[in-house]
Amino acid sequence: MSQTTSHDTLHDLISVGFGPSNLALAIALEEKAISSGQTLDALFIDKQQDYRWHGNTLATQSELQISFLKDLVSLRNPTSPYSFVNYLHNQGRLIDFVNLGTFYPCRLEFNDYLRWVAEHFTSQAKYGEEVLRVEPVLNNGHIDTLRVISRDAQGREHARLTRSVVVGSGGSPRIPKVFAPLRHDKRVFHHSQYLAALQQLPCASGQPMRIAIIGSGQSAAEAFIDLNDSYPSVKVDMILRSTALKPADDSPFVNEIFAPEYTDLVFSQNPQGREKLIEEYHNTNYSVVDIDLIERIYAILYRQKVSHQYRHQVLCRRAVEAVNASVEGIELTVRDHATGKDQTHRYDAVILATGYERRSHRDLLAALEPYLQDYEVDRDYRALGQPALRAGVYLQGFCETSHGLSDTLLSVLPARADEISHSLYQHLGKTREARPATDLINA
Repeated sequence: MSQTTSHDTLHDLISVGFGPSNLALAIALEEKAISSGQTLDALFIDKQQDYRWHGNTLATQSELQISFLKDLVSLRNPTSPYSFVNYLHNQGRLIDFVNLGTFYPCRLEFNDYLRWVAEHFTSQAKYGEEVLRVEPVLNNGHIDTLRVISRDAQGREHARLTRSVVVGSGGSPRIPKVFAPLRHDKRVFHHSQYLAALQQLPCASGQPMRIAIIGSGQSAAEAFIDLNDSYPSVKVDMILRSTALKPADDSPFVNEIFAPEYTDLVFSQNPQGREKLIEEYHNTNYSVVDIDLIERIYAILYRQKVSHQYRHQVLCRRAVEAVNASVEGIELTVRDHATGKDQTHRYDAVILATGYERRSHRDLLAALEPYLQDYEVDRDYRALGQPALRAGVYLQGFCETSHGLSDTLLSVLPARADEISHSLYQHLGKTREARPATDLINA
């Protein structure tokens, strides 16, 4: 077992992850510090060695699906120096972006915007450490302090103390059970590893390959387009369970469900009412594709018919029933739901565009589970707990069932960050008298 290094500082807040959610929180906390005259000691821990947002998925054709005005701060404070518009001005591209005539920057640029903002908070960030768990520190039957255990790239563990924690660790790749035995086969990988994994395959050097994409959402469509455009030696089969690629509903009235006010509506419902609202608008976010990408894919397939050169296929109503890996390739047994018949196809690689699970908070907070109410949260995203738990535990991106579909998206980041920062200031104002860190290190 590796030796654990204990750090003396007692932080007001430790945030797990430094993605867009916690980056928005860093901005909100800075604003609160200016307006209140009191600065919280906040530390943001991220397992990446430097700042990247979905770095392995940033294909050249990948565009943001929401307006640039839904950045980290503009909908709350449009005059903020951390706005996307100010980023463009700072980079000398504001006029050029205006000339593009679009509200939707490419993800490559939005990633650069996030990195630019993160650079302003370098002193509060610790990169290259993966948070392993959050532990309670008991004091006369109460928990005023939490111990956060992380591990750096060299395998060393670190223990830090904090009065509150915000978990914004994001989603974990969803791997269908049928593919689980091949988790370590480099020929089968989740879309989250797209660019890095492709560089390890023969197609990176122009060699012919046949690749299957499993999934029917935006990631699957973007991978299809990128393989078509960037890898002319690759033949692609997109395999999906649905009857067709379906367009995302981003019409104006429907988009109002991503407004902060709608979060109040969802939260005010009973569990059945919340579930009904979420299900009604499921087609805004899950297993759907931007209409322009659908049209591009259809046009590619149509041109194949014209030229009689059949490079790609979109196989609808198909489910992968079995997978067999051999030296020759990955064999997929695929069932056609319409006919009930099975077919076996062999591929050189398989891309799992199968989405993400939101369960990492349960692993991180397992030691606190006896003090929590099944990870349910209040309106301010603070986890509901037993009276003994007086330290604050907040969840970002794990509250869809209580706060609505926008919880995992960029749309509500400014409002949510403001709500959490306000709650933190209120909570910490009541607990600033906790014992000093030197008394707690070995508790």
